[in-house]
Amino acid sequence: MNRYERWNRLLEMLAEQGQLDIETTAAALRVSGATVRRDFDELAAQRLVTRTRGGAAASNVTYDLPLRYKAGRHAPEKQRIGEAAAAMIAPHSTVGINGGTTATEVARALALRADLAADGRTPALTVVTNALNIANELIVRPHIRVVLTGGTARPHSYELVGPIAATMLDGVALDVAVIGVDAIDHRHGASAHHDGEAAVNHTMLATAARAIVVADGSKLGRRAFARICTVGEIDTLVTDTGADDEQAALLTEAGVTVVRA
Repeated sequence: MNRYERWNRLLEMLAEQGQLDIETTAAALRVSGATVRRDFDELAAQRLVTRTRGGAAASNVTYDLPLRYKAGRHAPEKQRIGEAAAAMIAPHSTVGINGGTTATEVARALALRADLAADGRTPALTVVTNALNIANELIVRPHIRVVLTGGTARPHSYELVGPIAATMLDGVALDVAVIGVDAIDHRHGASAHHDGEAAVNHTMLATAARAIVVADGSKLGRRAFARICTVGEIDTLVTDTGADDEQAALLTEAGVTVVRA
């Protein structure tokens, strides 16, 4: 387990338990107490945890981890989801993509699609995004036209949020929107931890002819703070093969086409 994987695990444990001590944490991660102490100190310096005597306590941000710390969680599943969702996008479409690790994998898979790169007509695809990291990765692809929404940058997710982003999205027509979410439930719908992200994501979905939600199995059957949309507004959910069968069935009964990658 490298340092970043260990930090991911520490932040997850703090989110679950609220507080950790060095000795118990070292035993759980099978590392030395000195390593855990250094990890706590570094995470505290980044204001991701609160250092306590002999351990660490959860900070508010523990429940909405920065994108760089989410990247290693369920990575193989997210890559498969990204490839499956990217395969659903027709050439010369206008596609909206929000931020987050799973949506980023969709963008990467689109960038690597050989049929798009070989297409003689430019652009082979137009991507409208509010995610700075996605724009950064796609802008070097000459066959992909990248349109940024504008807005206020949110450092946790690299997403642009606020009224500027929403106003821009109100003025475009998308063939499909691919939305990464923090949670999806057959009753509550799709949701996000941050209300500003949820509002922009909702606007992106509302302007699209087709809505695809991408979420690994750990997100199913859960609710986050701010609703993005109801289940009825989702056409397709792309998830992984490890997703809970009962939760997938409930979403299917609610009218969502569930695709497992």
